[in-house]
Amino acid sequence: MAYLQQHQGRSAVVHPTRARQLAVAPRAALTFNPASLFKGLTSSKPAPKDAAFTKQVITDESKYVLQTYGRAPVVISHGKGAKMWDVEGKEYIDMAAGIAVNALGHSDATWYAALVEQAEKLAHTSNLYHTQPQVELAKRLVENSFADKAFFCNTGTEANEGAIKFARKWARVRAGIDPYDGSAEAPYELVSFTSCFHGRTMGALALTYKEQYKTPFYPMMPGHQLAEYNNLESAAAVIKKGKTAAVFVEPVQGEGGVTPSKQAFLQGLRKLCDEAGALLVFDEVQCGLGRTGKLWGHQLFGVEPDMMTLAKPLAGGLPIGSVLLKQHVADVMKPGDHGSTFAGNPLVCHVACSVFDIINNPAFLASVEAKGERLRAALRASMAGNPHVQEVRGVGLLVGVQLDMMAGPVVDAARDMGVMAITAGKGDVIRLVPPLVVTDAEIDRAAEVLGAALNKVAPK
Repeated sequence: MAYLQQHQGRSAVVHPTRARQLAVAPRAALTFNPASLFKGLTSSKPAPKDAAFTKQVITDESKYVLQTYGRAPVVISHGKGAKMWDVEGKEYIDMAAGIAVNALGHSDATWYAALVEQAEKLAHTSNLYHTQPQVELAKRLVENSFADKAFFCNTGTEANEGAIKFARKWARVRAGIDPYDGSAEAPYELVSFTSCFHGRTMGALALTYKEQYKTPFYPMMPGHQLAEYNNLESAAAVIKKGKTAAVFVEPVQGEGGVTPSKQAFLQGLRKLCDEAGALLVFDEVQCGLGRTGKLWGHQLFGVEPDMMTLAKPLAGGLPIGSVLLKQHVADVMKPGDHGSTFAGNPLVCHVACSVFDIINNPAFLASVEAKGERLRAALRASMAGNPHVQEVRGVGLLVGVQLDMMAGPVVDAARDMGVMAITAGKGDVIRLVPPLVVTDAEIDRAAEVLGAALNKVAPK
């Protein structure tokens, strides 16, 4: 229970760029002992199954589940911290964390206690009524960021859909036209960048770079312009006053290849947007909330957006998304303009408050930065001399290994050896986004296995 004791009683820390008094009351003490809950959770692990059981689950999945995923041939049973076990009892170090979602790992005691506490009270009401957990989470997000308001949804792609709508209405209001006059014209173009990923619903998909994600569903939403990432001249060519409503950019690209922005690039985008009368939107669905060693990824660059989208780690595994907005954007939105049935329900928001309070701590964030440095150094050491490694890059625990070959076979070999990783870029990057609570020993072992997997697939 050392980990649980370590994280109890923390208070939120105000974002250094925001001189506001924190308006979040300390979290009330849990009405039961989370240690006893967690003991009950872990006291009975599932009994291992045989290979026939794994095969049957995979067979049934192919029969009953729509085949839109290329799944690894394993059936995951349970997890603890940065480790997972499949139904046959094999142990893995999880360096994927549900694609950067499980920030506190698996079965975190504080997370579990918050989940049970709220589940006993109220899970869902819709947004027809007020609930305290939603307000508490919004306070945390606003008082620790550039923002003045928060909007809740359920996923990252929904967050970007919301930001698209907010930007387009903002542009109509700013142009001085009636936003409900369908015949009136206003700036509506949206700009995004090569190698970006903003989601798979139709609006967010229009901004996303990979054509193979889009072509089966043509035509795309009109009004999109694409510029080259980290190329300010390219951006300037498409950001136009009177045409551009908003510019969407990831401060650190995740799926695109684990590529950080250049500081001058983001600073230049801020200036271009201001000159064009357009909004700057940071997509921090993957790089936000501690992943980079900073609370927000854009803190690495000293540039603030008008809006920011969040999702993956916010509730530690439960579905949630959010758009954070400055007041001048929030002012244009009225009741009925946008909404969601499930968004911001008390169950997920209460859990998200606990996740936020753990991550939003200087010592925790410093540990993420140190772990990221350790991981990159360990990868460079384990892969030293292999000619297929072009670069080990990233920030915090968002790390990529650029290869001159497809990374899939290396990821498969590593999984067979007990380490879960994923790919990025054009399939030529090994992407590592482990739980932020991964231990030094797990980092060292994962790097050792990945080096061995690479040398097995592509010998020196």
